[in-house]
Amino acid sequence: MTQASIKISREPSVQYLLRLGDTCLIHAQRTAEWCGHAPLPEEDIALSNMALDLVGQARAVLTRAGQLEAQLGGAAHDEDQLAFLREERDFRNLTLAELPRGDFAMTMLRNFALATFFKLLWTKLERSSDAELAGIAGKALKEARYHQEHSGDWVVRLGDGTAESAARMKAALDSLWPYFAEIFESDAIDDEAAASGLGPRWAELAADWRTEFADVLGAAGLQLPADRPFRSTGKSGRHSEHLGYILAEMQHLQRAFPGGVW
Repeated sequence: MTQASIKISREPSVQYLLRLGDTCLIHAQRTAEWCGHAPLPEEDIALSNMALDLVGQARAVLTRAGQLEAQLGGAAHDEDQLAFLREERDFRNLTLAELPRGDFAMTMLRNFALATFFKLLWTKLERSSDAELAGIAGKALKEARYHQEHSGDWVVRLGDGTAESAARMKAALDSLWPYFAEIFESDAIDDEAAASGLGPRWAELAADWRTEFADVLGAAGLQLPADRPFRSTGKSGRHSEHLGYILAEMQHLQRAFPGGVW
């Protein structure tokens, strides 16, 4: 017997938090894949610790999402249920976070792009009308600043390094660039969050993100690619083929042994 999936609230405030918590969670899963495989022992430790930071952020945000869900008349789900008992279509993470790990250049570029976004978002969320979320943001902001600095240093080091490392960073940029646009797509969920003071429209962060991202690319000898019409749709629950594999591995124990706890 396997554990049945849960149904989640469609309330905008819950969905807004799921987008953030799910992106942290799935990004953590991809980052953790470097454990035991990084090119340097120090990087193995650093990436594992950053994955743990992201898991901690995901737990805090998903816990708050479950609390809001209950306050709004829905079921009371904890962070484990939200992580392990939802169907793929009910996850709201950015597609960028679920893409395959790729090589070290791709990992560092994705880490930098997301850490820069998280830093800007957590800064805004420190002033959230939700005191619990504001508290989470205060701690997470310190971690995001370190993640951004660490990965940004590697983007410059690789982009301005050997011919091989520069080619790999250029290839990573070309591959990932189309997925960055989804971060800043706005919809009714963002509008509700902005109106209530829960958090900003993610689109409001686009200009600052682009400036910081371009500065580091410039130091790495790279330029921003041309924008493209393609839009990924993970935030609305329509994912790439890669998320299902992550969830199959991540959810296996809870699905196979319903109610199991450590």
